[in-house]
Amino acid sequence: MNKNYQNLSFKDFENMEGLDLHQTAQEFSNYIEDWDGRDHWNYRQESLSGCKPDLDVMHKGILYKNCVGLVFNDYLGFTNHPKVKQAAIEAIERYGVGAAASPAIGGHMSYHRQIEEKIAEFFKRDSAMIYTTGYTANSATIQALLKKEDLAILDEGVHASMWEGAQMTNLIKFPHNNMDRLERALKESQGNYRNRMVIIDGVYSQQADIALLDQIVKLCKHYGAYLAMDDAHGIGVIGKNGRGVIELYDLYQEVDIITGTFSKTFGHLGGYVIASPNIIKYLQFQSRQHIFSVTATPASACILKSIDLIDEEPFWKDKLWENINYLKNGLIGMGFDLGNTQSAIIPVMTGNPNLNAEACHLLMKAGVYANQIGYPAVPKKRARIRMSIMATHSLEQMDKLLNAWDWVDRQLLITKKNNINNGDTKKEEQEMERRGN
Repeated sequence: MNKNYQNLSFKDFENMEGLDLHQTAQEFSNYIEDWDGRDHWNYRQESLSGCKPDLDVMHKGILYKNCVGLVFNDYLGFTNHPKVKQAAIEAIERYGVGAAASPAIGGHMSYHRQIEEKIAEFFKRDSAMIYTTGYTANSATIQALLKKEDLAILDEGVHASMWEGAQMTNLIKFPHNNMDRLERALKESQGNYRNRMVIIDGVYSQQADIALLDQIVKLCKHYGAYLAMDDAHGIGVIGKNGRGVIELYDLYQEVDIITGTFSKTFGHLGGYVIASPNIIKYLQFQSRQHIFSVTATPASACILKSIDLIDEEPFWKDKLWENINYLKNGLIGMGFDLGNTQSAIIPVMTGNPNLNAEACHLLMKAGVYANQIGYPAVPKKRARIRMSIMATHSLEQMDKLLNAWDWVDRQLLITKKNNINNGDTKKEEQEMERRGN
């Protein structure tokens, strides 16, 4: 076993040849201890204040107070909206705290039906069903619809839940948003499979950009393929009325399977699938994770109010974009590489896993809680600090964030204007690639 844990990633521990499960777990524990010893392990930190734009964080026994929180996908701040909280309280008073049964045999409550009807109407469609998580909505739906005779064609940037869903079928991946490669996959697979489905995100969670939905719809129609889109990060953020990428392109009726989550803009938990009535009826009884799982708790009735608020209080989306543009302009002006972000997700590219971890460590010292993202979530040379912006962030917090990045850049020389050791960083990356890490 290579003991240079600094050059390893989570991927190296997925299937360790010659080691049983206890030995693999021990090696992974050693890996965590090595990173933690350099104060580069910032996972599973304890948040003490809930999902808010500022919070207290406990890390290695040290309390970091009033950190700017950039780890939550609560884009419009609805997790703490008084009307959303009140709706959850009222539903608990009426129904109790749990559903205690699966949907087919007693667990389908009136609030479940209401959520399904309202989310379908939100997308100008007739039918929908809900799952207890957004991850399950994706994985379970694809597993139920695509089998060994079928083909999934996935943008390489889609969420892990879609990759899991495609494990029971044949699959082809194409480079992110590369329409030439998508067309090649469609053309070369024509006539070879019973069903073919192109699977994309609306807003991509790591790239932070948007699907070329108009072009993808045309290709799917031309080559006779179905289209599934998960727009978890686009709802409430993209489109004039917050309907996401499907509204941006005005293609409500052209996406066969629409999936998403209630855990981001809607401020709660759960997932949804929107499709034709017959597909929804099929999934209700053929999707095992749905029919054999207990249904969402009564608190999820608060989602009904969250959906309403997107239309009733559109100023939250306006405030969100004020924050996005203010932060983007500030970071770009400082020389940072933000990739092609077109959403409320703002990545700062560092390009090196260890530099990335140190930047995250220093940001915490400066009172900023953000996420380090590395391989295999993103390519090795595209390591980044990922920040999710909320409508409820204040201008003062945005300035605190910009000042923190300025200080971090002076310590680590990340930007081109400061990066005098850029050549050394590239040499390190080349050596890591040579070693196969």
